[in-house]
Amino acid sequence: MNDNLRGAAFMMGSMATFTLNDAAIKFLAQDLPTFQVVFLRGIAATLLIAFLAYATGALARPIPRRDWPFVIGRSVAEVVSFFPFVLALTHMPLANVTAILQALPLTITAAGALFLGEAVGRRRWTAIGVGFLGVLLIVRPGGADFDGWSLVALSAMLTITARDLITRRLSRDVPSLKVAIFTAAGVMLLGLVLSLRQSWQPVAPAQGGLILAASAFIFGGYLFSIMAMRVGDVAAVTPFRYTALVWGLLLGWAVFDEWPDNLTLAGAALIAGPGLYTLWREGRAAPTPRPVAPR
Repeated sequence: MNDNLRGAAFMMGSMATFTLNDAAIKFLAQDLPTFQVVFLRGIAATLLIAFLAYATGALARPIPRRDWPFVIGRSVAEVVSFFPFVLALTHMPLANVTAILQALPLTITAAGALFLGEAVGRRRWTAIGVGFLGVLLIVRPGGADFDGWSLVALSAMLTITARDLITRRLSRDVPSLKVAIFTAAGVMLLGLVLSLRQSWQPVAPAQGGLILAASAFIFGGYLFSIMAMRVGDVAAVTPFRYTALVWGLLLGWAVFDEWPDNLTLAGAALIAGPGLYTLWREGRAAPTPRPVAPR
């Protein structure tokens, strides 16, 4: 399996676990203060990642001096993006938030070509452009669903783009689990600070179990997303973010009774198509060397 296929597999795993986490947070926020949930989930997730890093030896591996600005910058970008994202998540249907974030492949591909020198061919641009049209068909700018919370979700998209580009600058000497610890701890501290402005509520056993499940999901999301952006070409890997839309549509229907209309389903088909096409293309392509970020 070449680097692009590995990156695609990591990205699909990341999108599945991230969307499952989003659904859990949205469900819990119906009865518990949102940032109380974020903080409690963050404690469990940070401890889980730290334990695995210790068990695998990643915790003992030092981060090279040149990588520290990128590790810190990535953590800051994660925290900055999480705040508007969770606000949009709790005020909009899950599928709508997920759909807006599917513009990320376009922004990351363009930024990767501009700042990292990634090769972006005509077929890849066409495939990603078709997927972006599908996103527009779902979001429908100017329609009833494109409100102020949609703009909040779009602001999260911009900082997530910066986060993923920073991730590309990390050297291979930086253990992914150690980066994930900083990410989880940063979001946990954000949840703590913002939860102090809310009245905490007692947590029932079932809610506690779901918080632990969300911790496991976010652990998988962090780890897979870091690994996805460190192998393969940006343009080949990012289209597989579109698989999050499939999860968002299914979970929105099954958990929140949010059944998409025909235009949304048509947009979902346009979004899923380019990802499948890119997978088919990468499966036939010979392995290509991955560009090395300047040091």
